[in-house]
Amino acid sequence: MTSTYPLLDSVALPADLRKLNREQLETLAAELRAFILHSVAQTGGHLASNLGAVELTIALHYVFNTPDDRLVWDVGHQSYPHKIITGRREAMAGLRKAGGIAGFPKRDESPYDTFGTGHSSTSISAALGMAVAAKLAGLEHRSVAIIGDGAMTAGMAFEALNNAGDIDANLLVILNDNDMSISPNVGALNNYLARLMSGRFYAAARRAGEKVLGKVPPMLELARRTEEHVKGMVTPGTLFEEFGFNYIGPIDGHDLDVLVDTLTNIRRLRGPQFLHIVTRKGKGYAPAEDNPCLYHGVSRFEPDTGIVEKIAAKPTYTQVFGDWLCDMAATEPRLIGITPAMREGSGLVRFSEEYPDRYFDVGIAEQHALTFAAGLACDGYKPVVAIYSTFLQRAYDQLIHDIALQKLPVVLAIDRAGLVGADGPTHAGSFDLSYLRCIPNLTLMTPSDENECRQMLYTAMTLDGPAAVRYPRGTGPGAAIEATMHALPVGKGILRRTGRRVALLAFGSMVAPALAAATRLDASVADMRFVKPLDEELLHQLAQTHELLVTLEENAVMGGAGSAVIECLLRLGLPTRVVQMGLPDIFIDHGDHATMLKNCGLDADGIEAMVHQHLPE
Repeated sequence: MTSTYPLLDSVALPADLRKLNREQLETLAAELRAFILHSVAQTGGHLASNLGAVELTIALHYVFNTPDDRLVWDVGHQSYPHKIITGRREAMAGLRKAGGIAGFPKRDESPYDTFGTGHSSTSISAALGMAVAAKLAGLEHRSVAIIGDGAMTAGMAFEALNNAGDIDANLLVILNDNDMSISPNVGALNNYLARLMSGRFYAAARRAGEKVLGKVPPMLELARRTEEHVKGMVTPGTLFEEFGFNYIGPIDGHDLDVLVDTLTNIRRLRGPQFLHIVTRKGKGYAPAEDNPCLYHGVSRFEPDTGIVEKIAAKPTYTQVFGDWLCDMAATEPRLIGITPAMREGSGLVRFSEEYPDRYFDVGIAEQHALTFAAGLACDGYKPVVAIYSTFLQRAYDQLIHDIALQKLPVVLAIDRAGLVGADGPTHAGSFDLSYLRCIPNLTLMTPSDENECRQMLYTAMTLDGPAAVRYPRGTGPGAAIEATMHALPVGKGILRRTGRRVALLAFGSMVAPALAAATRLDASVADMRFVKPLDEELLHQLAQTHELLVTLEENAVMGGAGSAVIECLLRLGLPTRVVQMGLPDIFIDHGDHATMLKNCGLDADGIEAMVHQHLPE
């Protein structure tokens, strides 16, 4: 039987790739791209970015002696080709599934994954650390950071560039620019210039000229400016040259001959190098080329038609937020919507179209997003920052110093709170209750259903200080959503069910499994609603009338909502038995969300078992 991927079949590891003739690489790229398309169609995952990185991945592993030479993929959305040719092709069938390989680079998965990623803009810093480590050890290993144009919007990337140019380590930064088309200036002339500027003769001549002209400082400065002027006519590299890098490019990131020649030349050079390549997201698959946002992260789809599998008919929490934001903006002219480069993921598409003057995408710059919001709030506006829980971690200082300390009325709409399924621990919102509830002046809310989420967002808008509403990924229990909006009593929970002996104190997404378990246990269920301030009156009542209180949260147990309950009970002098249930003190691997919760004991069966363990019949 003839194989569908005969050349790809011969490449189990990069060492096999390096045995191929240059003429075979184009065929390998076509097979690899076809395999990625059909593999992701079966599992779901990131598609457009991976299709665009096929030739670059092949060229890198062909030229560099991986894994001794270090490749650091920024974010990791584009690492599927890398995984496939580093021994994990068969494992792609289990991509992002429980027990399968991760959707991002992961150090304990393969020696070729030199640095674990999932958040953006870390690659240059990490690769620089590796380059310095090689230098200190006297090794000739090369370090390569592959970063996208989106990730270059973060300040951390420029901090690393600034440091790298000063250290003079053997570091190559590759800017994978996939937000622009391959325009005429990225053609034969520019490819030729890139080859020339990456060659040893150019580098040697440049160093020799600097050495000679260095004795005449005005002449050296004139030479530098002349070189910048000449290069600036055809390249945008002056900025990176100012950081101390030798800038090369832009070149066509889908031309394997140019990539291999240029990388081969660069590998021989010393010091910090910057290669600018231009690629196309979704390369080779027309639906993804035409709509790279839609095919950035996909569920299973039909590759022949491009039709993506529909997951849920009822609205997600993200959609609830997006609709609320537009409704609120219609009545509140001071409302401003802010996102750190997550318009689609955070549900801001409709708002950006209906209120373009009040919509700000600040790029991958979470720190700036929060301080920008603080500045708006200082002058009377009502900023709403739509941000994932895992990304809010990156702006913790700004939240404390710039917003909470000044008691500014900024609303944080925190998406992806709790576990996030297939994206795994890099994207899980496992810690926000713990790291938010200790901040003074902050009101913290946890909606248990879609309507409660809408009303809590409105409540947050009515407050004079900072407020956060944290909600999970995906859909809720399917509660009817009221068109009207009303403020909830701050710091007040509600009793959803009255039972005996046991009271389940549930926060947010844990209310539904608590209610399911309560019918078997004849337990009381409190939808606590607020983590800060807590409903002390309700706690006092439940503590006096029940033998056991069980706190439930989709957040780390350590320092979370359950800890807040215990602290409150101690303050009230109520020696009540309390059991805390939440996420354990580990990073939880990717998998099916419901199964992950079950494994943590956070489903109805787990809650019932825990109660019976602590309160036998």
